Amino acid sequence: MRMLKISSIMSGFIFILCTYAFANGSIEGTITYNGPLPHSKLIHMDADPICYAVNKGNVQSQSILVGDNNTLGNVFVYIKSGLAKANYLPPKEAVVINQSGCNYSPHVIGVMAGQNVKFLNPDGTLHNVHAMCKINPEFNASMPDFRKEMQVSFDKQEFMFPIRCDVHPWMQAWMAVMPQPFFAVTAIDGKFEIKNVPPGTYEIEAWHEKLKSKTATVTVTDGAVQKIDFTFSEPK
Repeated sequence: MRMLKISSIMSGFIFILCTYAFANGSIEGTITYNGPLPHSKLIHMDADPICYAVNKGNVQSQSILVGDNNTLGNVFVYIKSGLAKANYLPPKEAVVINQSGCNYSPHVIGVMAGQNVKFLNPDGTLHNVHAMCKINPEFNASMPDFRKEMQVSFDKQEFMFPIRCDVHPWMQAWMAVMPQPFFAVTAIDGKFEIKNVPPGTYEIEAWHEKLKSKTATVTVTDGAVQKIDFTFSEPK
């Protein structure tokens, strides 16, 4: 009986090693914007003197973030379909969302279901975190100037819902609660990388809050880098 248990444990261990030994492909690329550059919307923060002082005036909206060579930031790229069924454990590290300067940073966030999310308030003014979920429980939590940190988690898969501050209506972020870890968000350089992808053929989606979505199919092989780029056009 003891030998049977040891054998079962070793078999499971070998299965895990084999699974992760071959799960080392990657998907990377660049997101660009095609068309006339949009006029950046100014955010007026005069209503809160602390917000205004921190930013030394007005700041620009992050909804369409275009960099040099028309690269596009704040695009959420993920494996939409094709993954084998598996129970992926969430990372132990919390995702940090900073409200510094009376703006959410990052503006687009991906977390895994069950992963801790830490909201920070270094501004010395009142914020409130209003997570406008549909599948997870919606909540609206006050963060006065003395409450510097709040930690929550979202237990159910849910794609892209807004997080807002009712005190400062310009503050908005977007969050996706994912069942798997194969996603990334582009910075202003438009680049993304999804690591440790098991070999297979997948549908990849690139999501943008204003410019809708683009999809493509890629085949990942062990140890190889699969490159794919997306181009978004100006909204009609």
